[in-house]
Amino acid sequence: MTAQNTKKLYDTIISRLEKGGLKLAFEAIKELISYNHETSTRDELDELENNYRYMLRYNMEGIKDPMREQIYNNLTISTYELAETMKHKMLEKDEPTTYYINRRNLHNMPSYSYQQLHKQLIDSYETTNYKGFDEANNLLFNKIWGSDILTPEEEQQINELLKDDNLPFVTGCQIVSAFLLSLLESFDKGKMRLLFIAASHKNNEIKARALINLLIILYLYRNRKVYYSRLAILLATLNEGPGFTHILQTITLRFILARETEKITRKLQEEIIPEMIKLTPNIGKKINQEGIKDINDLTENDMNPEWEKMFADSNLGKKIEEFGDLQQEGADVMHSTFIHLKNYPFFHEISNWFMPFSVQNSNINSLMTQSTFEQQALETMTSAAFMCNSDKYSLYFSMMQLPQNVRQMMMGQFDSQASEAARQSKAEIITKRGELEIIMIQYIQDLYRFFKLYPKHDDFIDIFKLPLDFHNLEILKPYLSDEESLMAIAEYYMRKMYYKDALTIFNQFAEKKETDDLLFQKIGYCEEMRGNTKGALQAFLRAELLNPDSRWVIRRIASCYRLLKQPQQAIEYYNKFASHNHDNNLSIDLNIGNCLLELKRYDEALKYFFKIDYLDSHNHKAWRPIAWCSFLLGKYEQAHNYYQKILNEDPTSQDFMNAAHTEWAMRNLKFAADYYEKAVIEEQGNIDSFKEMFDADIPYLLAAGIDKADIPLMFDQVLYQMEH
Repeated sequence: MTAQNTKKLYDTIISRLEKGGLKLAFEAIKELISYNHETSTRDELDELENNYRYMLRYNMEGIKDPMREQIYNNLTISTYELAETMKHKMLEKDEPTTYYINRRNLHNMPSYSYQQLHKQLIDSYETTNYKGFDEANNLLFNKIWGSDILTPEEEQQINELLKDDNLPFVTGCQIVSAFLLSLLESFDKGKMRLLFIAASHKNNEIKARALINLLIILYLYRNRKVYYSRLAILLATLNEGPGFTHILQTITLRFILARETEKITRKLQEEIIPEMIKLTPNIGKKINQEGIKDINDLTENDMNPEWEKMFADSNLGKKIEEFGDLQQEGADVMHSTFIHLKNYPFFHEISNWFMPFSVQNSNINSLMTQSTFEQQALETMTSAAFMCNSDKYSLYFSMMQLPQNVRQMMMGQFDSQASEAARQSKAEIITKRGELEIIMIQYIQDLYRFFKLYPKHDDFIDIFKLPLDFHNLEILKPYLSDEESLMAIAEYYMRKMYYKDALTIFNQFAEKKETDDLLFQKIGYCEEMRGNTKGALQAFLRAELLNPDSRWVIRRIASCYRLLKQPQQAIEYYNKFASHNHDNNLSIDLNIGNCLLELKRYDEALKYFFKIDYLDSHNHKAWRPIAWCSFLLGKYEQAHNYYQKILNEDPTSQDFMNAAHTEWAMRNLKFAADYYEKAVIEEQGNIDSFKEMFDADIPYLLAAGIDKADIPLMFDQVLYQMEH
């Protein structure tokens, strides 16, 4: 049986179990077993099916069994586990993915129990054998990741590892990260129980990772409701600790922010870096023009004020300020910097992608010199809150590629310039967010690096392609369904422009908060941003009923009516907005003029356009509507004058077209043909595009007194002119 068929049949089993009922799932498992010839597995399935038949028989006889639901759930869980065991047995033979390669490697190695690994870790750490300690940690990680369903004895031994205060926190971090990768392959009650235990760990590094991994796995297996009763009890236990709801809310918001990483990377690569490149030659040129001052006139910090002006005048200043704001928010602004620095041998070991940064790591310790510069730089990196662990390792290994004298100079500069800033930054962030949240931010970024940059990342489920809307998980609703949490999440979605996700939450409150005008404003805004103008209008009108004096809402309503081609209603609301605003608002006048134009009330429209042109003579936005209205009203000389102004600035193909119409109406046929030709040129010589524009305006030409028979002649004249 091919691997593809095995996976397909496994997916069928899981789908049938999630929909309810066991009979069809049993049939699919029998088919899977038939290809594997596993007698013991067949016996296990027969036992499950016989127990299920007994339960059904008792049910048909009307026997009330208070344990029936529990029995059914246990049978379902055992069926899930049997299907997953069968899948692993069949794929383990020759499936080339990283997970099954690891399982095969484990079978070919000497077998170590978790208890033996525990002893090896203690012995290595106590004798400062950091290489041996790291090797034991890596083996522990791979053993947990590639393990089958844990036995009660194995579960107890791993629990002892987690509880051992004599081991550094690194081991606990590796254990819970290995749980994540293992649970992504198949569900295991024992590993989940241990994750819940780790989520209450006194060490924040272990606790943060466990909490994040728990939410990811709860989301991944959200359709396996048969596990809910047991997991709900464990969640309730976690809720007894302080701030559990706030932690869930924080993780949810952090994963929303993680969606922004690719946007930030593109912004850096496509906007900020090109702006810096463009700015550099200007600075160089300015230096050359100014010449060189006597060196005695210069002070160490004497920067050219013209550079600052050049920087302020460019777009770069604003973009870097925005970039800094994102960094303060905790966004992953460093991802693009380290994308190409994950090829060091350190990252060949999969467990190292999840390794907390530590100077005791053998990969660092073996390279360290006695240089004070290097030791201080490492301390600075360890305390830096703005870099995740993976990037700290990348930075260190990059520095170690440099010649020693250059490296020491660079590390010395790095430490002197960055250490105080890093410490202050961390202190400020801890004050603002708390240590646990900083660790969460860093761990989510570490996860992002792994699932996006690990060479064989396609072998894994990319969790960052999932919505991860934890607040919608049924099992988490008791902790995230309060108004404060949900509104905070919804507004964060809205701020990050995930309008559909925001609407899902806002609409939940629409019936409960019928008198909240701000809620309906937000619903309207999200609908408008999604392009649902009718839905936006409906929400804005409801908001207006609740708060008739909101100028923002009134203007939004007017815009919606305009987009929906209801100009009369739009004018009504533009006028209402103007009545609330005693200053001249030329954009409102422009919109009213355009609405009147759509209503073919050209005389009234022209008055508004002239008003705009008079009050804002430096802005020529009213010229086009004045010219067009004048043409439609038969004021051809006036239209001609304005089109001449327009054509002298930055004309479009439509401008040449309209100017040609005007000349034709004035019987200036040669000028008309020339302008039509220029319209074709502006359309890159595309005759079809020009013809479409030309034909759309035929009614206006006829209204201007052009003979219908002359229209095809003018078109052909233009074509002949184009040939010369």
